[in-house]
Amino acid sequence: MSGKRQNNQCADGGNAGSGQQMVLAFAEEYRGEAPKGLGEGTETRVAKRIAESPAFGSCWMEEVCGRENCLHALARVKANRGSAGMDGMTVQQLPGFLKQQWLTIREQLLRGTYKPQPVKRVEIPKPDGGVRKLGIPTVLDRFIQQAVMQVLQRSWDRTFSDHSYGFRPGRSAHQAVEQAQRYIAEGRRWVVDMDLEKFFDRVSHDRLMAKLAERIEDKRLLRLIRAFLRAGVMEDGLVQPVDEGTPQGGPLSPLLSNIVLDELDRELEKRGLRFVRYADDCSIYVASRRAGQRVMTSVTAWLSAKLRLTVNQSKSAVARPWERKFLGFSFTKTGVPKRRIAPKAVDRFKERVREITRRTRGIGIERMVEELSRYLRGWLGYFGYCQTPSVLRSLGEWTRRRLRSVVWKQWKTGRRRFAELRQRGVDGSLVAQTAGSSHGPWRLANSPALSFALPNSFFESLGLPKFQPVQ
Repeated sequence: MSGKRQNNQCADGGNAGSGQQMVLAFAEEYRGEAPKGLGEGTETRVAKRIAESPAFGSCWMEEVCGRENCLHALARVKANRGSAGMDGMTVQQLPGFLKQQWLTIREQLLRGTYKPQPVKRVEIPKPDGGVRKLGIPTVLDRFIQQAVMQVLQRSWDRTFSDHSYGFRPGRSAHQAVEQAQRYIAEGRRWVVDMDLEKFFDRVSHDRLMAKLAERIEDKRLLRLIRAFLRAGVMEDGLVQPVDEGTPQGGPLSPLLSNIVLDELDRELEKRGLRFVRYADDCSIYVASRRAGQRVMTSVTAWLSAKLRLTVNQSKSAVARPWERKFLGFSFTKTGVPKRRIAPKAVDRFKERVREITRRTRGIGIERMVEELSRYLRGWLGYFGYCQTPSVLRSLGEWTRRRLRSVVWKQWKTGRRRFAELRQRGVDGSLVAQTAGSSHGPWRLANSPALSFALPNSFFESLGLPKFQPVQ
C-alpha cells in the first residue's frame, strides 16, 4: 500500500461526514433484525473485501471505526446476545445508544482516549467440578472489542498454524476432532493430552502486547487493547485491578489467546510433531508411550520458560486416545478408530435431561418437550457427529422413557390411567394390569402398554428431535 493511499484511508476514516453516516446507519439499519448476509458460518461481502485488503499501516483505528466494520460488529453482538455488563445496558438498547453517542465514542477511539469499563465477574460451574470465571464486558465494550477483533483477525488469521482450530473463521471443533482421528488411524496411538492451568488468567500482558506491536504500528490501537486487558474486574461490588490474563467473556479474548499460543504451534511444528489445538486444549499424537513422556517433559519445560505458562499435571497425561476425551469426544479402541461421545459428556447429557424432565416440575408434557427439544437440537447438532449410532439410539430410548414416566405420573389416578390407555388403543387386559400396577413410573414407562400408548411418533409430533447421526 502506498503512503498516499494510507493517508487517504486515514483521512476518509477520520472525517466527520463518515461519523454522521454511521449515526444514520445505526438509526436506519438496526430498527429490526441484523442485515442479511451477516449470519454465522458465512463469509460476508464486508468480511471478504477486508480480508483481501493489505496491511493498514498506521491507520488501524480508522479501519476499526470504519462504517462497514462497525455495522458488521454490531450485527455480531446482536446475534450473540448475552447478558448486560456492569452498567446494566442490554444488547437491545445498544443501537439506540450508539445512535445518540457514536460521534463522541468514535472521536475518543480515534484520539486514543477511550476508556473501557471494568468487566463483571460471573462464575459458571465446570463439567468436571470447580468454576470457570468469566469477565462480562459492557455491551458497548463488547461492540468495540468485536470491531477490533475483526480488524486483527484479518491480519492474523491467515498466518496462524493449520493445526489451530479454535475460534477461527471456517474452522470448527468437528474438524479438530476429525484431524485427531486421522492421526490415530495413521498409527499414532498415544496422546500427550496437555491442560494449561488457568491459561486465560495467566497470559502475560507485556509479552502479548510485544507480539501485537510486531505487526501493529498504530499506537492508539495498542493503547486500546492494553486498556481492555487492564480494565479491571468488578466482583462483590469492588473493582479489582488486573495485571495479567485475558478475561474470558469478551469477543477479543479468543483471538488474543490464539496470538499467544501461535508461538506454541510454531514450536511444535518445528519439532515435527502431529498435534491439534483448539484454544487452550492441545493434544499431541505420538507412536509410543516413551515418545509421549519425552514430549510431555520437553514441551512442559518450554511453556514454562518461553510463555510462562504452567501445565496442570493432574489433568494432563500420556495415555491411549480412547482413555482421554478431546472436545467432548473420544475414540473407539479396536480397528479403524471411530468417533464416540466421551463418557463424561454422556453423563452431563443425562444430568441435564433429568433436570428438564423432573416429574415434580408441575408443567405439561407439551411445554416440557418444547424446552427439552431446544436443548436436544443443540446437543445433537454437536454430538450427532459421532460414529456410534447405537449410543444415540440408546440415549433416545432413555430420554423417551423419562418422558413416558412423566406422563404416567401426571395421569395420577388409576381411573384416569385406565381411561387414557383405553383411549389410546391399548388392549383391555393389558390396560387393567398396567393401570392397577404397584410399580413406579420409571419401571412402567418401559412397559408394553405405555410403549404402545405413547409411541415414538407421539413425542415426535410434539417436536422431539430424532436421535440420529448428523450426515
